[in-house]
Amino acid sequence: MAAPDPKKKHPMDRRSFIESCTAGAACLSSSAALPAFAADARPKAYARALLVDEQNQPLRASSLRPQTNYVFHYPFEATPAFLLDLGKPAAPQSLTTRSRDTYQWPGGVGSRRSIVAFSAICSHQLVYPTREVSFISFRKTRAQRGVQDSLIHCCAEHSQYDPARGAEVLSGPAPQPLAAILLSHDPQADTLTATGTLGGELFDAFFQKYATKLSLDVGAKARNAVAGQAVVRELDRFCRNNVQC
Repeated sequence: MAAPDPKKKHPMDRRSFIESCTAGAACLSSSAALPAFAADARPKAYARALLVDEQNQPLRASSLRPQTNYVFHYPFEATPAFLLDLGKPAAPQSLTTRSRDTYQWPGGVGSRRSIVAFSAICSHQLVYPTREVSFISFRKTRAQRGVQDSLIHCCAEHSQYDPARGAEVLSGPAPQPLAAILLSHDPQADTLTATGTLGGELFDAFFQKYATKLSLDVGAKARNAVAGQAVVRELDRFCRNNVQC
């Protein structure tokens, strides 16, 4: 699916996204109005979820196309996450949350240690991919205001995260890295399983801000924990318009 022309579609899509979020809260409201950010950066275990493809078959790590946006929902039914094969090893990193809690990100998994996963909820204004539009995604080549290639870029306020360094913030107003989704890799079956999170979680703030929108989009199961399996899709198949800015 070809990337949309930002000159032609960006204004309309941004307006549509903001309007769709109004019921819950304004997407670009001031950060001071958001609920308190999580202070605990320790690993948090959630139900294990095997990553599967759209046919509900176990997703093979080797089948991931390098530097391609994949999305799945974890640890809750309404909380999206990015899955990326960076095409190169991702080494462990020491990172810090907004509340100055330090944590050790373990790096990539898989045969080349190149597969990573992060919450797809921007740590600045909680922008996230919806089925209608996404203003946050991984960019193989630099964005218009980019500082380098291969970053996760949020168009709302131009925050940029480096997935090869645990989604460390490189530029923009984001106050902390994206929370990491912890993955385990079975080398014999070549499968991936989500097991928990690491870093500054924003799920409580996310559910509070988008309560009405999520109830309309996902229903009563929005806060249900994902268990057993999680379906992985390419972002362009999940989202109608992946906005480039």
